[in-house]
Amino acid sequence: MTDPATPLGATGGTDLDFDSWVAARGPALMRLGFVLTGNRADAEDVVQDALSRALARWSRISGVSDPDAYVRRMVVNAHVSWWRKFRRRETPVETVRDTAVTEPVAPEERDRLWQACIALPKDQRTAVVLRFYEDLEYAEIADLTGVREGSVRSRVSRGIATLRQQLGDEFGADDE
Repeated sequence: MTDPATPLGATGGTDLDFDSWVAARGPALMRLGFVLTGNRADAEDVVQDALSRALARWSRISGVSDPDAYVRRMVVNAHVSWWRKFRRRETPVETVRDTAVTEPVAPEERDRLWQACIALPKDQRTAVVLRFYEDLEYAEIADLTGVREGSVRSRVSRGIATLRQQLGDEFGADDE
């Protein structure tokens, strides 16, 4: 059985089956899509678009050193394209899907944090989500979003500052 913390296919083997990979990594891609778009229906659309493009290129993608990062980038790009195409803002959701956390957060605090995240500008929200939700390094975020690492750091910094202002210091006291 594959360790869930280890990216499937991180060795770059070409024997990686697309259906097996999607079965293993699909839920993580859906969580990323949900956090980027703000609702399940749009997340499904963005992930489906990225996966349909990935299927057509799977023989090449499965041979890269990290297929997970490659497809995550495709999801981020699909979200950006979707957002540009429809020029609409994400709508707040009533509830946020639960994910594994080390310390339980009260539902009202989680909702408060989610509402503050949705209010961030798209580029700041994307950087903050990729940094703290996906736990990516700044260089990885820069690669995913196609901007310089300094811009990513600036976006994360501004996003965290806005969240601190809206929520108080208890949510942003430890940025790392």
